Amino acid sequence: MSVAEIEAAIIKLDPTDLDRLWAWLAAYRERAWDEQIADDIDSGKLDKLIADVDAEIEAGLAIPL
Repeated sequence: MSVAEIEAAIIKLDPTDLDRLWAWLAAYRERAWDEQIADDIDSGKLDKLIADVDAEIEAGLAIPL
């Protein structure tokens, strides 16, 4: 199925089904984001960023939430 076909089908949805689709897409996007972050952590892509944040905390440059 192409994006154009999906778009055409979405246009035909009634408001209730459109709301359900929005909710599903939001949950799907959140899961995909969580998986990407986990993959980036596991691969070491965020090691420098995490080390920089840890250094800022140790230097007293961060305010606890």
